[in-house]
Amino acid sequence: MESSETIHLETEDSINDSPIEEVRLTVPISDDPKLPCLTFRSWFLGLISCATLSFLNQFFGHRQNMLSISSVSAQILVLPIGKFMAAVLPRRRITIPCIKWSFSLNPGPFNLKEHCLITILANAGGNSVYAIGIVTIMKAFYHRPLNPIAAMILIQSIQLLGYGLAGIFRKFLVDSPYMWWPSNLLQVSLFRALQFFIIVLISSFAYYIVPNYLFPSISALSFVCWIWKDSVTAQQIGSGIRGLGLGSFAFDWSTVAAFIGSPLVTPGTAMINMLVGYILVVYIAIPLSYWNNLYDAKKFPIFSSHVFNSNGHPYNISVILTDQKLEFNREGYDSYSKIHLSIVLVYAYGLSFAALAATLSHVALFHGRALWQQTKVSFEDKFIDVHTRLMRKSYEPVPEWWFHTLMILVIGLALLACEGFGKELQLPYWGIFLAMFLSFVFILPAGVIYATTNQQIGLNVISEMIIGYLYPGKPLANVTFKTYGTISMSQAIMFLSDFKLGHYMKIPPKSMFIAQLVGTIVASFVYFGTAWWLLTTVENICDTTKLPIGSPWTCPVDDVFYNVSIIWGVVGPLRMFGNLGIYPQINYFFLFGLLSPLPIWYLAKKYPEKKWIKLINMPVLIAGAGALPVAKPVNYVCWFSVGLFFNFYVYRRFKGWWARHNYILSAGLDAGVAFMGILCYLALQVNGVLGPRWWGLAVGDHCPLAACPTAPGIQVKGCPVF
Repeated sequence: MESSETIHLETEDSINDSPIEEVRLTVPISDDPKLPCLTFRSWFLGLISCATLSFLNQFFGHRQNMLSISSVSAQILVLPIGKFMAAVLPRRRITIPCIKWSFSLNPGPFNLKEHCLITILANAGGNSVYAIGIVTIMKAFYHRPLNPIAAMILIQSIQLLGYGLAGIFRKFLVDSPYMWWPSNLLQVSLFRALQFFIIVLISSFAYYIVPNYLFPSISALSFVCWIWKDSVTAQQIGSGIRGLGLGSFAFDWSTVAAFIGSPLVTPGTAMINMLVGYILVVYIAIPLSYWNNLYDAKKFPIFSSHVFNSNGHPYNISVILTDQKLEFNREGYDSYSKIHLSIVLVYAYGLSFAALAATLSHVALFHGRALWQQTKVSFEDKFIDVHTRLMRKSYEPVPEWWFHTLMILVIGLALLACEGFGKELQLPYWGIFLAMFLSFVFILPAGVIYATTNQQIGLNVISEMIIGYLYPGKPLANVTFKTYGTISMSQAIMFLSDFKLGHYMKIPPKSMFIAQLVGTIVASFVYFGTAWWLLTTVENICDTTKLPIGSPWTCPVDDVFYNVSIIWGVVGPLRMFGNLGIYPQINYFFLFGLLSPLPIWYLAKKYPEKKWIKLINMPVLIAGAGALPVAKPVNYVCWFSVGLFFNFYVYRRFKGWWARHNYILSAGLDAGVAFMGILCYLALQVNGVLGPRWWGLAVGDHCPLAACPTAPGIQVKGCPVF
């Protein structure tokens, strides 16, 4: 119900609404500037949501099936709690002594702006803290001490640096109606719906005790391995964890949603593109390359994120690292072996090169002219829509000096983290400024792409390559530079995305800035505290050779992060993908990716009546298997199966049900799995009470031979010699 103060734009303003149809259909063109925003309720529920999501996401970040829980769960759950607080809390004002500042525990009915700010705070907890990977590999893989204060300063500076940069691009990435941020419309439309969410949450919670505690093997069922127990080739083909995953499946939502995200929120056309790319890579390119022994592939497992020596054994990293400074030992490297990769990891790097190049050329060809016109319009401020007019009429913008001050403070923290504490992070001061420059260059194009097409560009590979050439032999410097460069950009884009959500919901910009800043600081503390607790209390965490049977603490993401630090940081790109390495041909993937959208663009221009041609998206197709080897084939098989069922069959046959419940179903499944996982760990597993010892307790898929090499004469424990 609207108050007398409500601004409601009709007639002329209604006609001159947003130029984007999806925005017109989703976002209301009304506002009540008198509604309270930063209330006791929004702070109380928002900070609890932020801390809870931060804890849950980091808790699951080290597990076999990493689960990412978005703010949608909190967005739905806090609604009845907020209404309950509005009904029972007293309305008297509380005055803070000395400063004479007062606030009310209950300023009136729980309103939409409070709900939105709570969601913004929860968003900070729903986005993972990438820098935790640096802490994890230091303590669990390199087994080196790390000053916790230095680690905390590092994490805070990485998470906040992008916010200072974001202020430069607000004018045309937030104010412009052409920058419409499709992902935000989901949250705008979800500020309702509860009953179905609760039903799904309870069901998911009750079921997850089976794959999480009683029957972990149900998380990866590889039937081919059960039939051909003594065949290496059959297990390589059928294993869902260490093979190609043909015939594998799972009955575990954490397997479905791990690493790739929920399939229920991925558009069907994007999923088809990914499926085609996945089939071409996993079922055609990789088998042909492996069984034709490309790069001596048969000496190594067909699927592995680890690095190997020339004899097919795990690479002894200590030989090529100095004990004291954790730097590259060239003499040890020259006398030992070059680094070899599994064929899956070789393709993973090639695909990352190709996808990055394809994204740039695809956007330039298909969206270049429109994006340039939109960008000029944003700079010239020739057109503003109803939402920008409402915001400018009722609220003061965030002063530029807020962003500048934050940037200066965060740069100081970054310099302290890298140059102080005995320089244990190895990155010199110039690396921070270079990472900032790299991020600054890509924020605008990446922001425009994400705000209009919902496609994200990552800087991981470029940043690893740049610092790998400029400052080789230092693994911590490499991952620190990569994290500053990559996360500064992604945090800036996340900040702008949340700002656009507040723009749609008519939240005062200063309130948005404060909520985002506080939420990020709190989330960083909780993420770090949770990771430090797990790393210091879970015995042999991340060490799969020493963990007990059934333990989920295998750290698949951190394992890849660690091996990446060896490839790009210790040995460096020159000795991997340059003229001193084994894989220089992989650089041709850049050229392939750059040229791949051209035929599609040409055909789309020549045959405009064939609408399906424009649905072929080469960056998405190339990146179809891009989450390998962090994600396993069983994750992909389940992801495609569930996604195609809901986004094609259910969408077409039961469109009304899909529109009302699809996204809520995804959020409820995530939340149920998370809460049962925490309950099992705190009540049972932390006290050493594991599930019943039987065949189904193993976390793997019972395909031990899938990890075996097939080259003649290679001896590996537990494997036959060919």
